[in-house]
Amino acid sequence: MEPKEAFRIALQSLWANKLRTVLTLLGVVIGVASVIAVVTLVNGANVYVATKVNRYGADVFSISKQPAFITSYEQYVAMQKRRNITLDDYLAVRDGCSACGAVGAFQSTRGKIVVGSESSTDSTVRGYTWQMPELQNLNIVQGRGFTETDDDHASHVAVIGSDVQENLMKGEDPIGHEIRVDGILYTVVGLAEKQGKTLGQSQDDWVAVPLNAYQKTYGTAKTVTIYSKARDGKDLEGATDQARVILRGQRHDRPGEPDDFELETSDTLVGLWKQISGSFEAVAVAIAAISLVVGGIVIMNIMLVSVTERTREIGVRKALGARRGDVLLQFLLESATMALVGGVIGVVGGVGVAKVVTVLLDFPSSIALWSVFAGLAVAASVGIFFGVYPARKAAELDPIVALRSDF
Repeated sequence: MEPKEAFRIALQSLWANKLRTVLTLLGVVIGVASVIAVVTLVNGANVYVATKVNRYGADVFSISKQPAFITSYEQYVAMQKRRNITLDDYLAVRDGCSACGAVGAFQSTRGKIVVGSESSTDSTVRGYTWQMPELQNLNIVQGRGFTETDDDHASHVAVIGSDVQENLMKGEDPIGHEIRVDGILYTVVGLAEKQGKTLGQSQDDWVAVPLNAYQKTYGTAKTVTIYSKARDGKDLEGATDQARVILRGQRHDRPGEPDDFELETSDTLVGLWKQISGSFEAVAVAIAAISLVVGGIVIMNIMLVSVTERTREIGVRKALGARRGDVLLQFLLESATMALVGGVIGVVGGVGVAKVVTVLLDFPSSIALWSVFAGLAVAASVGIFFGVYPARKAAELDPIVALRSDF
């Protein structure tokens, strides 16, 4: 029998027993859909994180009390024992790092913003030094950013995100508007470029004020984060080494002891995120593999039933000259086709689930073509693997005995 003919017979058999086919393929569909959905969402998250981190620039690094991603409770406890990064630490790096082109610092909290009769109760309040917009590639689309004078004199000026303009100012020109941030009056001098949403959370519901003004309101008890970039975008390693030496001296870290702070580059953050997401992806794929095994066992059982039901057909084919290999190929192709159909449905379903999550939660997703082909290949392999025993049983039937069958 030609493979094309066997494939056609397999599809006819699936169509003739629609309910049985659906129930049989359920395990394969769920397994493949789970893998595709997880890989699509993780791939989207990887692309998103890489884009967001890299927008700071490959020559930018950060210094903070703890890493951006904490992978265990023990690590969290250890990080909490570290001393806070202070404004003095920032000034030491700013004034002493000759390899650094720009150095900035910021803090943030949640607060209430009031504009006239409109208010927002859970907006982000940021304390920025004047260099921070440049270091974070934050474009000011209207007005201006902070100046060094604003920073030094703790001026009551503010830069706002687009949500504050749209929701509290009804889209009016924000420059010159007076706003209250947790009761303190500021004058808006700049509007930042719209950044959109992440995981359903707006990235534009914020107001930034000079860091010194921020600390007069909220105090100096909390840690700050320092950002810096290599001078002229060249020697990142030299800049990070110099900043590390300065900060270790400033914080009196003993020789041989680990840093009492976290220094991270964009490559470090992206690599760590991919390590975390890769572990999550591996666990999810392992769980989904259980569904594939269950689906394969169901396919094997159904193929055994099919062999029993078609015993007379097998006998007729052998009597007309079909060889053992022909019968084996026929049933293997039927099993593989059944699983492949389930794989196609699973791929479509998995991509659909990922896109629904993106629409509902604004979680980034990106289809990885390799995962689609891998899902189809795995589905077909499951069908072939679990179809070998039923196919061999069909191929080994004695034609005389098969023709006498009551089925």
